[in-house]
Amino acid sequence: MRVQRRTLLGAVVAAAGLSACGDGDKAGTSNGSTSMWIWPGGLDAAMVTQAVQHFASKTKLTVTTLEGNYQDQLSPVLDGSGVPDIAGIKGEDMSAVLPRADLFVDLNTLGARELQDNYLDWKWQQGSTLDNRLVGFPIDTGPTALFYRHDVFQKAGLAAEPDDVAVAIKDWHAYLDFGRKLVRKVPSVRLFCNAADLFSSCIGQSNRRYVSESNSYIGDTDTVRTAWDLAVESMGMGISAGIPNASDKRFPAYEAGKVASDTGPAWLSQDLASSCAKSAGKWRVANGCADGANQGGSFLSIPAKGDDHETAFEVIQWLLSPENQAKMFAGAKLFPSAPAAYQMPELQAPDPFFGGQRTTPVFATSAGKAKLSYEAPSDFAIEQIFITQLEKLESGGTTAAAAWRDAVDGGRKLAASKGVITG
Repeated sequence: MRVQRRTLLGAVVAAAGLSACGDGDKAGTSNGSTSMWIWPGGLDAAMVTQAVQHFASKTKLTVTTLEGNYQDQLSPVLDGSGVPDIAGIKGEDMSAVLPRADLFVDLNTLGARELQDNYLDWKWQQGSTLDNRLVGFPIDTGPTALFYRHDVFQKAGLAAEPDDVAVAIKDWHAYLDFGRKLVRKVPSVRLFCNAADLFSSCIGQSNRRYVSESNSYIGDTDTVRTAWDLAVESMGMGISAGIPNASDKRFPAYEAGKVASDTGPAWLSQDLASSCAKSAGKWRVANGCADGANQGGSFLSIPAKGDDHETAFEVIQWLLSPENQAKMFAGAKLFPSAPAAYQMPELQAPDPFFGGQRTTPVFATSAGKAKLSYEAPSDFAIEQIFITQLEKLESGGTTAAAAWRDAVDGGRKLAASKGVITG
């Protein structure tokens, strides 16, 4: 899966000297302040400022934006002192957090269950344990679609309008064939950055990844192999630029029109607008082969040892209402987890970066096709092993057979080290 790569959207609210939380007996009592931890870009700065003002008569809301590895900073304080009253949880970290649900308040006990119908069911379930304890209240989602350069597709004489592109790339093999035609017409262009992204996008559409619900390793099954074979096939077609995700050449290639598309999540809109400003107006998004996957999308939680759980939940409920999610989309391109927000003015406005296209219907369609996908705590690390082997293969450093063997064996070894059944 692609690591969430939102660019820094600016500090939310800097707060020093968070109040120390007491022991378990004091949890739920008020000390006149409410502390929140989040990472850069996790919430819209303007909405956080409004929240501080909105709750000023009830509590002093202070928000700390943590740089660096967020989860590594949050985990050590959850069962000790210094825990925040509200804590953000990144989507890719939720599978590791759920087994520690006892360290969090079940938000259903504070009234969340009455709000459930307002949010996408699969996203709601992603923040819930198997016994339906709600650990994370959904902030946003990352429904995937095809981001593409309208001008490049047009230059090649191919489908270029979103509805036409959606028909032309209705499935992954159609997408690869489209890329073959594109490169034939415009030889200096490649369809996408790298084959590993294609692999991750395909895996993201399945309902499980590398570890099953019964804690067994499944990295060698048909689901993974099908996505792998698709990525390997693309390498022989001359449609991949071979630019790794971490390369600083990625966004310049998009901006220059050397790479014409990306099957990415809704939050990629903000990254493209920030990093590829000179190509504003030349981009579009379309449904098609990438629909139905989700990458990223985060949550707010209430640590059990925090203070005044009721007030903390009031803050969460207000911040993440459909109306305020719409405002956060306008400010930070956080795509709402509440479908009612899709019809609000902030999400219906034409987007100048995408040539005046209204992009919400595209992402809403994809979000509607998404389903709950089981994610084990070790899935992310295992996928990095598969991606490393695909990148090695694409750069000519190994053979297809060896890459698959090393990916499967490496994934199995890592899974075993995490207590996953591999026999």
